[in-house]
Amino acid sequence: MFYRSLFPRDLVSELDRLQREMQQAYEFSPSIRGLARGGFPAMNVGNTPHSVEIYAFAPGIDPATIDVQLEKGVLTIAGERASVLPPQDANATVHIDERFSGRFRRVVTLPDDADPNAVSAKYRDGVLHVSVQRRQAAQPRRISIE
Repeated sequence: MFYRSLFPRDLVSELDRLQREMQQAYEFSPSIRGLARGGFPAMNVGNTPHSVEIYAFAPGIDPATIDVQLEKGVLTIAGERASVLPPQDANATVHIDERFSGRFRRVVTLPDDADPNAVSAKYRDGVLHVSVQRRQAAQPRRISIE
């Protein structure tokens, strides 16, 4: 009973929240590659012999509010996710808030052979898929020996 009077909330959840906040403070990376693991939206980046494929997992965001730009070999995905919490009221208290809300920006450096004129972006089922084609001259080819 004495424990509850000292800690009005669950101690484990408070320690978990504190750990997340500390990790977020140190995960911010001002490098050109964007945020470290844990940034929003979560991303998968890979390549094929013909293209570079970027998947950004951003459910619940209107695709019209997502800004995708490619400049000097750097792809930037930016936008804002609105909060779904009720407005702050003197009688309302939020106990757990794990959903990210606010502005976001992710940056991906593309390889030199990426073609800035052959980029497509599609948003479906909460996943933004950006495909950047590689230049034709840069693709590997087999040379026959005569």
